Amino acid sequence: MKVDLNCDLGESFGVYTMGLDEEIIPLVSSVNVACGFHAGDPCVMQKTIALAKDSQIAIGAHPGYPDMLGFGRRNLDITPIEAKNYILYQLGALFAFAKAYSVQIQHIKPHGAMYNKAALDFNLAQAICEAVALFDERIIFLGLAHSVMLQAAEHMGLRIAHEVFADRAYNDDGTLVARREQGAVITDSQQAIQQILEILMQQKVTTITGKKIPIRADSICVHGDNHKALEFVKQIRKSLSQNHIHIVPMREIV
Repeated sequence: MKVDLNCDLGESFGVYTMGLDEEIIPLVSSVNVACGFHAGDPCVMQKTIALAKDSQIAIGAHPGYPDMLGFGRRNLDITPIEAKNYILYQLGALFAFAKAYSVQIQHIKPHGAMYNKAALDFNLAQAICEAVALFDERIIFLGLAHSVMLQAAEHMGLRIAHEVFADRAYNDDGTLVARREQGAVITDSQQAIQQILEILMQQKVTTITGKKIPIRADSICVHGDNHKALEFVKQIRKSLSQNHIHIVPMREIV
């Protein structure tokens, strides 16, 4: 069995540090690099790309709403053409650094509120996918497992990867529990590992209400801004190895 292990990184800004990028990057197989709208800046993007290349880790774009103050976790009322252009703009920014370091953009994964809304809103998801297809149709679209955004990506002819979360709770419909709700973020590493093993071994996840729903996993996400991210990644790697599950970049899976 193979699975990708990804992390949202490159989310520092100026003198403000977010996450443990240098420690985490060598331990994952794909990194989602913030593109300057919700987090990140040119120097952070350059450093993140350089770190990923040195560790031979696949890179992906992690675009979001233009909401630095809210870390991209607040919904914005934007039109499809705005969404399309926001994605193109951010892809272009990351591509400049990827080209400078002779690496390819393997995948794209929307961030935060944009991700959650696109999981339910086909029009928003389609606009994002149109931007990706225009930019480079070889880029893999990484999205919430079984969600509308993956349907839109398939409709656009893009390769898709189903994403699951080690550190987030699920609703009965397969969406993520809103961060404002109690229990939305999993902070116990053993609980996170138990959830991941259930997903991988049984193709099911236990929701916040205790219901078991089917789910597919091509890639596991650990959020870089979770204060236990490094511990989670180390423990997940150990547990996957013990269960003979190999960690590989998503391009080797989908």
